Amino acid sequence: MTLDAVISSRVRRARRYALVLGLLAALIVAAYLVSLIVGETYYSLSEIWRVILGETVPGASFTVGELRLPRATLAALAGFCFGLGGVTFQTMLRNPLASPDVIGITSGASAAAAFAIVILGLSETGVSAFAIVAGLGVAIVVYVLSFRDGVVGTRLILIGIGIAAMLDSATAYVLSQAAQWDLQQAVRWLTGSLNGATWDETLPVVIALLVLGPVLLAQARNLFMLQLGDDTAAALGVRLERTRILVIVAAVGLLAFATAATGPIAFVAFLSGPIAARIVGSAGSLLVPAGLVGALLVLVADLIGQYAFDIRYPVGVITGVLGAPYLVYLLIRTNRAGGSL
Repeated sequence: MTLDAVISSRVRRARRYALVLGLLAALIVAAYLVSLIVGETYYSLSEIWRVILGETVPGASFTVGELRLPRATLAALAGFCFGLGGVTFQTMLRNPLASPDVIGITSGASAAAAFAIVILGLSETGVSAFAIVAGLGVAIVVYVLSFRDGVVGTRLILIGIGIAAMLDSATAYVLSQAAQWDLQQAVRWLTGSLNGATWDETLPVVIALLVLGPVLLAQARNLFMLQLGDDTAAALGVRLERTRILVIVAAVGLLAFATAATGPIAFVAFLSGPIAARIVGSAGSLLVPAGLVGALLVLVADLIGQYAFDIRYPVGVITGVLGAPYLVYLLIRTNRAGGSL
């Protein structure tokens, strides 16, 4: 291949990457605006803009400023965190099944939240803190148990699945002991919901994204190298375990803070990476595209759950319906290809 052909190919990939990012960003903005406009009462863009600027608009100041804005903002931010964290694990372990939904991180946060609500009777802040610590703790346990002269993706996934099964059983037992009110609160949280979203819940997610997001983006090159295999990555200068620990802590932090705010919105972390890979191709890092896909998935799923049916469904129900068939398809495809995972 000539030098001109190489340069031309890189330019095409860069243009495709920029086009995909621009299109995803435009779709997110559109979904975000629809979330602010649509509801039992419709508000114009001018009214919404006045609310954002801090003006008092009868009806809109409360409905848009206190209900719809926090909900839409948290949906976009949490979705971005789920997408960014999920694709980090899938890239690092070179396996589309290496998602927080599968390897136990989400189950750890869910079990801790159920325990905090039902047994300890903690406030929302306490429940969120418990979920964050548990998510980090489960990630450490899975990593330590799977470490043997390095971390092998398949071993980590199998250990994560086993731990997730134990934690899900613990969650079911805790729920079986719950009083009616605690049960309703716990189930609402475990389903993954944006109902009652507030700015107080959104702020920690913003801080986590601002602090931990740049850490992951700075490791984009090393993550790409890890896809080539440990020996190749080490030969290219990647410090394997240091890189893994750094990206695991950052990714789990993002996932834990997002889960603490919204509950475990099913399959967003699992779906975002493969969708981003399909539309971006080999044009560049999947981190930002997967984050944008995650934000778009949560925004659109929330709109569907609120307005597409006679009954309003939590966003986690909609994403679960979308993600479960893909998981089954992926398992069938892997089995037919003769792989173990």
